[in-house]
Amino acid sequence: GVGSYTPLSANATTTVKSGGGILKRVIINKAGAAGNTVTLYDALSASGTPIGTIDSVATLGGRTLEYGLAFATGLTVVIGTGTAADITVVWA
Repeated sequence: GVGSYTPLSANATTTVKSGGGILKRVIINKAGAAGNTVTLYDALSASGTPIGTIDSVATLGGRTLEYGLAFATGLTVVIGTGTAADITVVWA
């Protein structure tokens, strides 16, 4: 189904959605470099319940990672280390 989306392409902590929802997928538009990771949290900050960490260097650009997972508190994405990946987070 259709969802909302948030494009991200800089090393930063971003709260994509406050409150509950569904993490549908993460699209790696362009892979990161030099140890870059993307960490997803069920939280309003980078200190909540981790959903998962993506090695954006090993995950080649143009790849879609399907999740279909519920989150309760919010959805926060941290892109960090090295050269940032260009990603799109799809959520509902």
